[in-house]
Amino acid sequence: MPELTHRRQLLVLAICCMSLLIVSLDNTVLNVALPSMREELDASVAGMQWTLDAYTLVLASLLMLAGSTADRIGRRRVFQAGLALFTLGSLLCSLAPNLESLVAFRMVQAAGGSMLNPVAMSIITNTFTDPRERARAIGAWGGVVGISMAAGPLVGGLLVDSVGWRSIFWLNLPVGLAAILLTWLYIPESRAPKPRRPDPVGQLLVIALLGSLTYAIIEAPSAGWTSPLILGFSTLAVLSLAGLLLYEPRRAEPLIDLRFFRSAPFSGATVIAVCAFASLGGFLFLNTLYLQDVRGLSALDAGLYMLPMAAMTLVCAPLAGRLVGSRGPRLPLVIAGIAMGATGVLFAAFEAESSDAMLFAGYVLFGLGFGMVNTPITNTAVSGMPRAQAGVAAAVASTSRQIGQTLGVAVIGAVLAAGVSSTSYAEGFVAASRPAWWVIAGCGLCILVVGALTSGVWARETARRTADRLEVRDLDHTPSTAAA
Repeated sequence: MPELTHRRQLLVLAICCMSLLIVSLDNTVLNVALPSMREELDASVAGMQWTLDAYTLVLASLLMLAGSTADRIGRRRVFQAGLALFTLGSLLCSLAPNLESLVAFRMVQAAGGSMLNPVAMSIITNTFTDPRERARAIGAWGGVVGISMAAGPLVGGLLVDSVGWRSIFWLNLPVGLAAILLTWLYIPESRAPKPRRPDPVGQLLVIALLGSLTYAIIEAPSAGWTSPLILGFSTLAVLSLAGLLLYEPRRAEPLIDLRFFRSAPFSGATVIAVCAFASLGGFLFLNTLYLQDVRGLSALDAGLYMLPMAAMTLVCAPLAGRLVGSRGPRLPLVIAGIAMGATGVLFAAFEAESSDAMLFAGYVLFGLGFGMVNTPITNTAVSGMPRAQAGVAAAVASTSRQIGQTLGVAVIGAVLAAGVSSTSYAEGFVAASRPAWWVIAGCGLCILVVGALTSGVWARETARRTADRLEVRDLDHTPSTAAA
């Protein structure tokens, strides 16, 4: 990618942020619309889980493929294709006649979405080459998540209450079309000097692992944890994981480069991403259903209730970017772990639902924690890796996020479904959600411990050694690859 003026760099950042906005806004708005969708489409708790997890599951399965493909054939080209497919999927979702069609069209959306965030992050990484500027750019990128959280519940609630849940997908159409045009005009094409070759076996193993694991978790409460169906899918998940661990190291250019995980910061960022986004997925799922189904609030009022969380995320994400740029990732990660863990404890042990003041405190704490955690994840994942493989490294980080969100909705939804199955849904909801809040508290504790362990001098040294090995090995393979 040629050197760009500072003004052009900011324009590229703004266009990339547009893609993140429509993806994250879509998820936030959809959570607010869940009760209305459930009523119109006659869906169960599992059905609502699938409207969320069908998207994140496909996204997680294809992100690494999209990142490596973009490095190979051109980042701008793949980015534009993703915008077009995501916009088309949004249109189809707005026309879905039933739950099955909606789930299928969400998968079309996800196929397009898989080409957006990791590719956009790769573009940003190659545009902002100075580490300090890159950290701030990623902080602004993370702030878009806060904007979507602030705008999503309000805009979504207003649309659901006035027009209907189908209108939430219309939001993506003008933004998607504008982003396609601006990308064509202003983002220069770029490729990796030595992109990875396709890995179809690894791709199939990833799809089998994530799909079978998610299906087993979501359907277990209704089918039974020891039913042949659930045991079969659980076995498939274990075999797929074993296959990945055995097959991928044997390839010169694997889909998942396990060498990346020799870097303690990169491995820590992966674990933290899973925990943070599992907490987010579960938090939004629980609170949306609680506010509308138990408290009886409208979609708009539910969005207003969650505004403190969104506002804190919006404020803290850029602040985290500055902290990472000036002091490193440890402080924001420690703050994030404490705040998100405290949120889980507040709901699980002190019944935060019992008063608006406690509810407000819980939302502020969670927004603080989530706002602090996103930027360190992204910056740590891409900053210690060779720029030539920025697409793959960013895709691993994005995949970890989506796996976390998928598992968060699946696990917490399964816990909730098991608790309310034997009693009235509204009456049993609060008691059934207690174990789910303990899961969120545990995720916060994991963020705290892993963040502290993988952000010190020893961890940074492992990152340096890993980057050196990656560059040396890639240089060693360049002549033979070129000759081939």
